[in-house]
Amino acid sequence: MAASKTKPPGKTKPPAKIKPGKAPPAPAATLFLFGAHGDLVQRLLMPALYNLARDGLVGANVHIVGIDHIDSTDQQFCDHLSAFIRSAAKGGAKAAKGAGKTLDPALWSKLTKRISYIKGDFLEDATYADIAAKLAETGTGNALFYLATAPRFFGEVADHLGKAGLFSESAKGAKGAGGAKGGKGGFRRLVIEKPFGSDLASAQALNARLLKSAPEEQIYRIDHFLGKETVQNILVSRFSNALFESFWNNHYIDHVQITAAETVGVEERGDFYEHTGALRDMVPNHLFQLLAMIAMEPPSAFGADAVRGEKAKVVGAIRPQTKKEALANSVRGQYRAGEIAGQDVVSYRSEPNVARSSDTETYVALKVMVDNWRWAGVPFYLRTGKRLSARDTQIAICFKPAPFAPFRESAVERLRPNYLVVQIQPDEGMWFDFQAKRPGPELQVEHVEMGFAYADFFEMTPSTGYETLVYDCLIGDQTLFQRADNIENGWRAVQPFIDAWKSGGAKVAVEGYASGSDGPAGADALLARDGRTWHKLG
Repeated sequence: MAASKTKPPGKTKPPAKIKPGKAPPAPAATLFLFGAHGDLVQRLLMPALYNLARDGLVGANVHIVGIDHIDSTDQQFCDHLSAFIRSAAKGGAKAAKGAGKTLDPALWSKLTKRISYIKGDFLEDATYADIAAKLAETGTGNALFYLATAPRFFGEVADHLGKAGLFSESAKGAKGAGGAKGGKGGFRRLVIEKPFGSDLASAQALNARLLKSAPEEQIYRIDHFLGKETVQNILVSRFSNALFESFWNNHYIDHVQITAAETVGVEERGDFYEHTGALRDMVPNHLFQLLAMIAMEPPSAFGADAVRGEKAKVVGAIRPQTKKEALANSVRGQYRAGEIAGQDVVSYRSEPNVARSSDTETYVALKVMVDNWRWAGVPFYLRTGKRLSARDTQIAICFKPAPFAPFRESAVERLRPNYLVVQIQPDEGMWFDFQAKRPGPELQVEHVEMGFAYADFFEMTPSTGYETLVYDCLIGDQTLFQRADNIENGWRAVQPFIDAWKSGGAKVAVEGYASGSDGPAGADALLARDGRTWHKLG
């Protein structure tokens, strides 16, 4: 989305870009990566740790230990990671996000000196004895257990860590956010990736199981969307600018659209996607977190408890829907063959590890309502899908129309609504569109835009989006992590759609859409019946 830009008064050239802010390095800790040979560790976590080391946020006192069932020595594990990251940094076929165009050999060499490996079965006690021994060997006292594993291991690993006493903290551990005082070995924290459950019942069961081994203060449920700078900027923009707060309510806002569109298909994740689908994969976590950021009340402080408390209230206020309402307010789509960026692509049912008669949705659109005083009567439209016309994650806030009376005698027939668009990815920024007079003797209204692009004002270093989240885990800041009640509130709001789809029969049959399009026709109809249209992708 291009914006019309003019130079501010008195400026003859753009201002110098602002460099990233400085933060203190993370404390000494040993980071245990369960599932060390998996895609997440290679593509995201190790590049993120490399970037943290590059920026001086992870020093020589942070050790990294891979844990997996595959035979490997410490050196072989380092070589495996090195080969992958070097290839990705040069633009290899399977790029590591945020790895940058070059890799600093000296920096990577220093980092690999603190990388080691444990071969072990996640379900065997001997593995956790080896972990305890490795923790004693590194001498850091502090430990971060990162579960980059299949979801079926989340509860099992937590049980074994608890049984082995590895969650115990002691008086050596500093008291503060994200870790209570205690334990002989300093802080102990557990990081859980999504999917966190597959419905309300499984999410509640997993929360209950985790909390038997560790208190809430030691559990970090990660959502990588919240590591994006633009997402974090939502809170700053909303609560540090009086201009926004005055119209951030149902008196001025007509509706809100939250979109997460991808041009990629399921790639190598067909088996996972067949059991998950777009609704479970994206809505109760990513999209509801964006909704919470936009709709939450001002927190009393920017601390973890205050922010997470307000977010949980918003998600908890999403109106429960009856089966009839859930069927009427949802659309399921699945991509068919088509063209993306000039290349022919196959349909979802032709992807590897996908059933040829699959009814799994790769696109979902929902209409939900938030029942509180600020948002009563304002619909929130959510959509997410694969193989769409553009990669575009955005929040479009649509304002109520202006009165038409002043333009009755002019050629203006209808004014377009004003939008405030928070662009999450790509081309991060915020954009406001409004009406202006076109030059000329007649009164003609033109739609124009103005905005702020991150890249124009700030130096943007290569990033995976995980840097902030990993750093926050190490320093004990839980602000960007989901609490148990927030997770369960999200599934509670989604459960009516899951149940309605199961029992809805032909009424919810998946609707095909061509790859490279904006999605199924039913999604357009969902808004059209309310007299609205989707904000343009891309």
